[in-house]
Amino acid sequence: MLVAKPKQGNINIDGKTDDEEWLKNNEVATDFIMFNPDNGKAIDTEKATSVKVIYDNDAIYISAVLKDNEPDKIQRELTERDVFGIADNFAVFINGFNDGQQDYRFYVSAAGTQMDCLATEDNEDFTWDAIWQSSVKITDFGWTVEMKIPYAAIRFPRNKKQTWGINFLREIKRTTQKFTWNHINTKIGAVLTQTGQLDGIENTSPSTRLFFIPYTSAYYQTDKFTSDKTLKAGLDIKYGINDAFTLDAILVPDFGQTKFDNAILNLEPFEQKLNENRPFFTEGTNLFNIGNLFYSRRIGGNSIVSKEEIESKLSTSEEITEYPNTVELINAVKLSGRTEKGLGIGFLNAVTEKTFASIKDNENNSTRKEVINPLTNYNILVFDQRFRQNSSVSFINTNTSRNGNYRDANVTGLIFDLNTKANTYNLSGDFKYATINDIEDYDGFKSSLSFARTSGKFRYIFTGKYTSKKYDTNDLGILYYYNYHSGYVNGSYRILNPNKLFNSFLFEQEVNLDIDNSTNKIQNTSWIQTIVTVTTLNLCYFQFGLNIVPFETFDFYLPQEDGRYIYNPRKISGYLEIETNKNKNFTFDFTPSFVKYDEDNRFTYKFYAGPKYRFNDKFSLAFATEYTNENSNIGRIGTSNSDIIFARRDREIIESELTGKYAINDRMTFNLKARYYWSYSDNKHFFTLNDDGHLSHNETYNMNKNRNLNSWNLDFSYSWWFAPGSQLSILYRNYAQEDTNLVEKNLSKNIKTIFNSNMTNIFSISLRYFIDYNNVKHKL
Repeated sequence: MLVAKPKQGNINIDGKTDDEEWLKNNEVATDFIMFNPDNGKAIDTEKATSVKVIYDNDAIYISAVLKDNEPDKIQRELTERDVFGIADNFAVFINGFNDGQQDYRFYVSAAGTQMDCLATEDNEDFTWDAIWQSSVKITDFGWTVEMKIPYAAIRFPRNKKQTWGINFLREIKRTTQKFTWNHINTKIGAVLTQTGQLDGIENTSPSTRLFFIPYTSAYYQTDKFTSDKTLKAGLDIKYGINDAFTLDAILVPDFGQTKFDNAILNLEPFEQKLNENRPFFTEGTNLFNIGNLFYSRRIGGNSIVSKEEIESKLSTSEEITEYPNTVELINAVKLSGRTEKGLGIGFLNAVTEKTFASIKDNENNSTRKEVINPLTNYNILVFDQRFRQNSSVSFINTNTSRNGNYRDANVTGLIFDLNTKANTYNLSGDFKYATINDIEDYDGFKSSLSFARTSGKFRYIFTGKYTSKKYDTNDLGILYYYNYHSGYVNGSYRILNPNKLFNSFLFEQEVNLDIDNSTNKIQNTSWIQTIVTVTTLNLCYFQFGLNIVPFETFDFYLPQEDGRYIYNPRKISGYLEIETNKNKNFTFDFTPSFVKYDEDNRFTYKFYAGPKYRFNDKFSLAFATEYTNENSNIGRIGTSNSDIIFARRDREIIESELTGKYAINDRMTFNLKARYYWSYSDNKHFFTLNDDGHLSHNETYNMNKNRNLNSWNLDFSYSWWFAPGSQLSILYRNYAQEDTNLVEKNLSKNIKTIFNSNMTNIFSISLRYFIDYNNVKHKL
């Protein structure tokens, strides 16, 4: 237990720990214990660490003295916020309710970079950002840290006397050693419950949590044919309704400077799952992700009426002159938090605008508009009851309502995660029910149950799952597989402390069997897999995986027609992932992999290579490239009359990415990201899918279904956090994409083609300013 002392004088957050307030405080957290790799080992005296805590009516203050007998070897790479890089770091983990359910974690590196996150068991959400102060100082005996964390950044009950869960962590990067004040035993799967205790904070009256973040942005876009100027302004609001709950709202949203999406030549039966880059949908959304029913890219994503659907209804004289790629978001709000008794409540609402395609009749030059997406309302409601510091039962409901005679959807889920008191065993599962109101109404459900041993050297998990044929969550979630039941078994062995050969070692053996509900045939998602993961004593990482499918399987999704399936032969695949010591200036990742089918001349091989060089603590460059060759790949290419047509095809894929960073200081950085992607699909032979899932030669089909895709993206940006929570960012973006059915197998010609295409250039400036209502009130 550690006791916080009341602040009586001034403290300057300058990284120095010689203020009188610190010197007279004799309550010290010491005797740190290694978390990994050698769990349970006491910290060496020359690395001794001591921490003190002081509080006032607005914040808690933390000082840390981190000794190091080799201060010149302290790693301190400068990075963007929330990027750890190659740097030593210190952190405080705070749980205001002391319930073992959620931590507020605040990290600061030896270079002064801040990282912060919301942490639940097995998940750290670094998209969450708080407003707090920190400073560090390198000394001749190590380094020192000062932090000021306002109460507005964390949640705790409004009690006269506070009892918080707290822990402190120190990472020494050059040895990859992590130490904590309160010992975390890695024999136990749960981490959050193994916390220390902070007492002493009392009679505080936290300030009103009301923040305004106005923004303005300007865009200038050009290509070969047009140019356009846009000026935007808007406002984000964050309001603390009470001790537990926060309301977030965005008015007139602007996501123009979010990261670009990685376009690919997608020949699979499923849509490409895209990363979420919009801050509103990434920050503090852990409650909404319970049960995996929320895929935020549905909001403001593609329209529900495709371009192909509209084209199929046009007259011979009509053409589409404008088809928006995305649907605009009008506004969004979310309410989230957790009560003192462990009840988490989340509510999210978003509205997207009615969207039209423009159609021109070339005979009379008339134009008309057709709705491709109606005004749509999205809702998510979550209740997550935590208890006994390590278990939970959750209820979640998602609802999509479209104005007019369009498809509506509602999904409800019940999820439970139960652990024994000693965190030795786990029982988890769910039941989800989906209803769709469309031209034809339907509903479906999904259920699963898992039992696992979660502690010790030997661990295991058994899982059973059933998904009905009409289970559909794709209006606000993303679902690939349905209409099957499955069994999954995983057994693993690990070392908990380093030995003479390895820093860490993990062996896993698993079996997965998916069976179609309608035919009882084994699906192509079944396999037997072995994985070995090791970290050597010189901090190199290796992972080897071998996957075997020793029986014939059937793919029920590739034909893209209900009740149809295609046969898949037996196969074996494997990979070897190698990563050199990340603490070195030059590092290299290399991963070869292969797939061999029990079929003549059908195979896939892939190589990934990723060198990175850190010139100094400010400047680094990294290059990654992946080459894939698929020989005699089988894929669906279309239909002919009532037949489903497949092709045997050759494919090649090259994806290369260059990233660079130059940090002027811990608040100002230049960043570069460039990506080139090329892939083709060259159809060799055509087949008709038979009713038994096998293929027969089709000698009459002659349509050109070849594909050749080139994609280029470049982002070069400057970011300056000029005040707490306030940012100026300047972005130059350059991109182009060309998709054709003429295959070009020469790489240099493809590169030349994309750079001679209609390249789009965007220059934008965005300014966001953080306003704390309390500061404004005091000044007024």
